[in-house]
Amino acid sequence: MRPHRAPAAPRAVVSAVAALTLLSGCGTAGGLKSAGDAPSAVEPKGLWPELPPASSAPYDYGEGETARIPGIKVTGGDVRRLDPVTVAQAGLKAKTDRDSGLDELPDSTVRQIEACRTAPKDCPVLPPYYRDLTGDGRDELVLGIRMPDQQLAVRVYMPDGGGLTRIMSTYDAVISVELAGRDLIMRAPSVIPGYEYRTAWSWDDRQRAMLPTRDEILRTPEHRKAPRTGRTPTGSATNPATGTPTPSADAPSGSGTPSDSAAGTR
Repeated sequence: MRPHRAPAAPRAVVSAVAALTLLSGCGTAGGLKSAGDAPSAVEPKGLWPELPPASSAPYDYGEGETARIPGIKVTGGDVRRLDPVTVAQAGLKAKTDRDSGLDELPDSTVRQIEACRTAPKDCPVLPPYYRDLTGDGRDELVLGIRMPDQQLAVRVYMPDGGGLTRIMSTYDAVISVELAGRDLIMRAPSVIPGYEYRTAWSWDDRQRAMLPTRDEILRTPEHRKAPRTGRTPTGSATNPATGTPTPSADAPSGSGTPSDSAAGTR
């Protein structure tokens, strides 16, 4: 025999039963309980409304500044095929869409970049990272360039119409640089002991550039406050002849090319 199915109850009857069940369950253990009165919303209070609004920015932060990189072709929109040193050298000749000065590098750093082929040990261009920061399904190229006084220039390049466009350029004395989702996050020291700056750069479709969407000053995490003990790093051994650390057997050989993990900092 086929199983007997009871006819569907009228919608009004089902609704009434559901409502009755909900009401009867409010007073039982595990049922819904009131969390108390919700706090009243407070309307923002504008201060000094008589002041005229500013008509221009007090300083140029470099936000929204872009530049087409001359002489660079991106085959198939794949920036992983590009040589980072070639990109950095071509970027020295790039013309920005406006001049903030933040794309400029010190003369000593420029000379080192130009000599990367002949003096690779002094080349300030760090290994590249790749991440889709614009959300178009294609990776961007993230480059770091060491500068004097422990400063780091960070630049992001986007494949664009068969060529390459720089969509972010900034520099700072950084603590760390991170990729988190589609954000590039830079942490920098603060003059206040125990605090640091945290700036998140994000792609903006309207400006067609990376913008500093969040700029905060935060307490320094406890794990970075720990004093240095001077011990040999974990996974390394000390060469008794020289007193310098040597890589362990399971350490990867060579620098390799990282994909999208957090970049080295200083």
